[in-house]
Amino acid sequence: MWFSKSQEQILKELDVNLSTGLSGDQVQARLEKYGTNKLKSKPKKSLFSLFLSQLKDMLIYVLLGAAIITLFIGEYVDSIIILLVVILNAVIGVVQEYKAGKAIEALQKMTTPKTLVRRDGEVKEINSEEIVPGDIVILDAGRYVPADLRLIETANLQIEESALTGESVPSDKNAKDLLDDPKTPIGDQSNMAFMSTLTTYGRGEGVVVGTAMETEIGKIAKILDEDEDTMTPLQKRLEELGKVLGFVAIGICVLIFAIALIQKRDLFDMFLTAISLAVAAIPEGLAAIVAIVLALGVTRMSKINAIVKKLPAVETLGCVNIICSDKTGTLTQNKMTVVQYYTHNNLKEVSASGNDSDISADEKELIKSLVLCSDATYENGQGTGDPTEIALIVLGEQYQLTKAGLNTQHKRVSEKPFDSDRKLMSTLNEEAGGCRVHTKGAIDNLLQISNRVLVDGKEVPLTEDIKADYLKITEEMSDEALRILGVAYKDVSDMIDPEEMEKDLVLIGFVGMIDPPRLEVKDSIREAKMAGITPIMITGDHKNTAVAIAKQLGIAESIEQSITGAEIDELTDEEFSRKINDYRVFARVSPEHKVKIVKAFKSHGNIVSMTGDGVNDAPSLKSADIGVAMGITGTDVSKGASDMILTDDNFTTIVHAIEQGRNIYNNIKKSVIFLLSCNLGEVVAIFFSILFSWREVPLIATQILWINLITDTLPAIALGVDPGDKDVMKKKPRNPKESFFANGAGVRAIIGGTLIGILTLLAFYFGLHEFGYGVGSADISEYALTNARTMAFVVLAASQLFYSLSMRSSSKSILKVGLFSNMKLIGAIIIGLVLQFGVISIPALADAFKVHNLSLQDWGIVILFALVPLVVNEIIKIVTNASKKDEQPAEISA
Repeated sequence: MWFSKSQEQILKELDVNLSTGLSGDQVQARLEKYGTNKLKSKPKKSLFSLFLSQLKDMLIYVLLGAAIITLFIGEYVDSIIILLVVILNAVIGVVQEYKAGKAIEALQKMTTPKTLVRRDGEVKEINSEEIVPGDIVILDAGRYVPADLRLIETANLQIEESALTGESVPSDKNAKDLLDDPKTPIGDQSNMAFMSTLTTYGRGEGVVVGTAMETEIGKIAKILDEDEDTMTPLQKRLEELGKVLGFVAIGICVLIFAIALIQKRDLFDMFLTAISLAVAAIPEGLAAIVAIVLALGVTRMSKINAIVKKLPAVETLGCVNIICSDKTGTLTQNKMTVVQYYTHNNLKEVSASGNDSDISADEKELIKSLVLCSDATYENGQGTGDPTEIALIVLGEQYQLTKAGLNTQHKRVSEKPFDSDRKLMSTLNEEAGGCRVHTKGAIDNLLQISNRVLVDGKEVPLTEDIKADYLKITEEMSDEALRILGVAYKDVSDMIDPEEMEKDLVLIGFVGMIDPPRLEVKDSIREAKMAGITPIMITGDHKNTAVAIAKQLGIAESIEQSITGAEIDELTDEEFSRKINDYRVFARVSPEHKVKIVKAFKSHGNIVSMTGDGVNDAPSLKSADIGVAMGITGTDVSKGASDMILTDDNFTTIVHAIEQGRNIYNNIKKSVIFLLSCNLGEVVAIFFSILFSWREVPLIATQILWINLITDTLPAIALGVDPGDKDVMKKKPRNPKESFFANGAGVRAIIGGTLIGILTLLAFYFGLHEFGYGVGSADISEYALTNARTMAFVVLAASQLFYSLSMRSSSKSILKVGLFSNMKLIGAIIIGLVLQFGVISIPALADAFKVHNLSLQDWGIVILFALVPLVVNEIIKIVTNASKKDEQPAEISA
């Protein structure tokens, strides 16, 4: 632990002289030993290996099986179509994964190109990749830290570490500090400086104690590399479904051969029939349709400022029941803001539309002194310098007391810079008839060096009672997690030495500032809670500050619902996992803690979303079920590790994205149930025709493939982009273990599929009966068989097209949902009917599919049959809804 060792120990351990630094020979030897100061990553997967990994899926195996089957029966066009579907799926997956693998590259780019070091007794500027352990690095304002350093000398050094710790205020650094606690959080290691953080004030020197992967940033890179991708609920459902369909297809083939042997049928004919049945059992377009529906969902979400990088993440959003959010920059604005100020007996909130006339003379002096005693700048909405000072200058701008204007009127002639021992800063500015000292800093220290106080424009003695009043208000504001900064002044006739400035001052008052919550977040959190989602705050900031913000936003109710990183370390993994549901705020946490928190929530079966914008968020973004990065304030690292990026950095967008995710999953479920109903109809038609010893099967493999790949596909995609349920956010998140067939969906699929199959058989029967044949007739003419198969073919296709209307809602009738509220579905049905008409009317296609045109009477029969599944399903909805209404009064009276 470098932070617990003295400077002498470290210099001795690293074998370096502070005044001369390392020699050229030492640098060369250490470069060979430790390597360059560059982050490493696992070898990249080639595009080909990425492509192959997309094929490791049961549903894809089933599709490839279908391609081989169609190849066997000589239907080469169908084989090519199915193979194109497989390739399309794989290409989509490769593109998404390739984009998602950018996190380590972004981390590498974050390292600074140049840095100042002392070598061979000279200060040199070198490439940061050449730095080795033991190098003496020189820091000044505006420079990035090139490696992890143990500070040796500091002068008012402040380093901004928000990307690593989540704290929005720069940390004071002191090389003389020694920290004994081995579990000291990164944010409290005041004698250390970390790679890729930014020096904002003062200067310092440090010795390099860690480079590349041995830095805190390097540890994050390791976590990103080690984390394994887990399957999303949708991927799991589809894999299970693919396995079931694969086994069903194989089982059907075996069963058909068994029946053939019993019935003593021609085995070759039965082989072709078994292939037809296997093809019927497999929804060839399913994988492609799910990918297309997800891709369309991604496009829709981009319009609400949510960019999804991994397609299945869209659906995962719908299951989310825990949102772990980083505080700084995600729930808050990541800019310090003055919210209250106090002059004697006068506590006020800062007015958003302040002007000169709104404030008293004392308040004006308070703001004027704070602005004059600041080094930061603020122009055109952009600030540079210490965030605390920027907040003071913005306060001045609100009340027309601009820094430029005040500096012109009251030129600075001397100063006494801030240091962390005094916790004070003083400036000497010209004032009418002489000069004025302006001193700002910790209120306790100001009370010790002041003997008067400004009250209604007059200087009165600072009594113990007045001091007690000031301390009481300070305590109240501190309890609200406000950062307190006091200010005092004294008039002098001429220039004085800096040592004389901070004596016998006149106290004016103090301000309270905070990194405020985003305005829109509170409503979003309320909406999330209504939808059964628990918001969690995770931050590197202090416990009191975090809890105060959490209370304002409605995330937590008391400090008992919070825990710090140090307290987490005292618990075993089992204890922490057991207690995890008691907490809503996690403060002073490291990147490792964030991952631990996400994993603890996941261990209870939760689907966890993690939002964040800093480097420190990247490992937890990757380990969460869905990582959400901020597009504007987010680092490249967080964007690279995430599944989704918010282009407006708005927490509210997450809630809208969850709503979209829920509707998209429901739509995918509709598509899947629809496709399986259709396939079941085909299986029923062929299987029962064989079981009951019909001479001919009602459908051939090419007709089934046409329906599976063409006719079914358009309505399935249209169902996939259904407008969705307006009340979806009033329901609890879906259980990720819930089957596609839950809540009666399986029963609906069986009823719909069985009806479609029976009606197809009836159509085939009628088609034969017209020409005087029965289903068991021995010598059926070619024309009669073609007619019967055409009728079965059209009934099967048309009944599936009409049935899709009923699939839009499991409980609401098509009239209640709105017959024309999904015009894409209406369009898909019309196109499907036109294509079906084209297949039986155009001679070349009719010959290919072994069909012919129908008479007007036959068209009447097939349309009538085709409407039956739709009508029956709508009647079932009416009866079910009526019985539910009848049950409600009984439940109430009970």
